[in-house]
Amino acid sequence: MEDSPQEPSTAAVDPTIDLSEQLNIETRNKYVKGKEIGSGTYAFVYKGHLRDEPNTLVAIKKMKVMENYKDGLTMDAVRETKYLQELSHPNIIKLYDVFTSKDTNMNLVLEFLPRGDLEQLIHDTGNVRYNSADTKAWMGMVARGIWFCHENFVLHRDLKPNNLLIAADGEVKLADFGLARSFSEPHLAMSTEVITRWYRPPELFYRARQYSGAVDIWSVGCIFAELILRNAFLPGQTDIDQVEVICQRIGTPTEENWPGVSKLASYVPVAKDKVRPVQPKSYYMQLFGTVGPFGVDLLMSMFTLDPRKRVTAKGILDHEYWAKDPRPTDKENLPKKGGGEKKMGEDLKRKGGVLEEGKADKVARKIDFGAMKK
Repeated sequence: MEDSPQEPSTAAVDPTIDLSEQLNIETRNKYVKGKEIGSGTYAFVYKGHLRDEPNTLVAIKKMKVMENYKDGLTMDAVRETKYLQELSHPNIIKLYDVFTSKDTNMNLVLEFLPRGDLEQLIHDTGNVRYNSADTKAWMGMVARGIWFCHENFVLHRDLKPNNLLIAADGEVKLADFGLARSFSEPHLAMSTEVITRWYRPPELFYRARQYSGAVDIWSVGCIFAELILRNAFLPGQTDIDQVEVICQRIGTPTEENWPGVSKLASYVPVAKDKVRPVQPKSYYMQLFGTVGPFGVDLLMSMFTLDPRKRVTAKGILDHEYWAKDPRPTDKENLPKKGGGEKKMGEDLKRKGGVLEEGKADKVARKIDFGAMKK
C-alpha cells in the first residue's frame, strides 16, 4: 500500500525496531510523496517535497519489486543507486536519500529537474529556437559531467538526449546510471550490450570486451551532431543497419584506420570495392559548419573510429572550440520548453539502454546524406 502524503511527521519510532530500520523510517518521514508524474514497468516516479520545507521539491523514484531478481531489484536499480551515491557533480543528477517503503520497494530521492530533457528541445523545431552559443553551453555541461564520471573511473554507457535532464536554472544533468559500471580494472571483460543503438560506438558492435571511456565519447559526439542537425545523425534500424550507417557517414573500419580491428570477435571484413573512406573535414563542414571549424574539429575527434585515438573527456574540455566565439550562453538564458515535469517523470521511469519502440520510424529524413561529397 502506498505511503500517504498526509502521514504524520512526528510519529514515534518503536524502540524495539533495529537501528537500520529506525534510520530508514526517519529518512522516509523526511519526505512527502505527492502526485505521480511517471509510471512504467520498472518504476513509478512521484513529485515530492521535504516535509519541513515544502518549497524544496524532489523526485521520488520508487523501484518496483521484481520477483525474478535477487532481493527484488534489477541490476539496473542496483547500479543506479551505487553510482549516484558515489558521484557528486553539478552536471550529474543528485541523489539525496534512499529508503524502503512499507511494501519493501526501494525509493530513490532525486533532485527535481522541472525543465525536462535535451531531447525535447532538440526535436521541437516548431517552438524552440536555439543557436550555436546555446549548443556550446549544453555541450560544455555534458562534457564536464562525463569528464567527472571518467575521472572517477565510471562509464555511463547510455548517454543520449533524453538522459540529459535540465534543472530549473538551466543546468544539464546526466541521469539514468542503470547501465553504468566501473572501468578501474582495464583487463576485465565487459558487456557489449550497452548504449542505445543510435549512440553506440562501432567497437561494441564488433564485440570488444575491454573498452574505456571512448565508448561514452562516441555517444557525446552523436549528441553534439544531433544538437546541430536537430535530427539523429546515425539512426540505424537494426544492429546490422547501424554498422552500415556508421560506415556510410563516418567511414568503414579497416586495419588501415583502426589497427587491430580485424581481431575483434564480430568484425566482418569488407571487400575493397565496398570500403568507404573516412569522411574528410569538408563533409563535416557541409553538415555541421554552423559550429565553425573548431567545433567541427572537435566533433570529428569524437567520431574517430579507433577508440584508442578518440578524444578523451579531458581532451574535449581542453579543445580550442571553447575559447572561440561565440561564448556559451549563460545557463539562465538558455531556451526553455513547457511540460518538463511530465517529461522528467517519463525519463526517470525507464529501464536503462532501451530505445523506445517506434522511435526510429519517427525520425524525419531532412538531410540527403547520399548527396554529400565524399
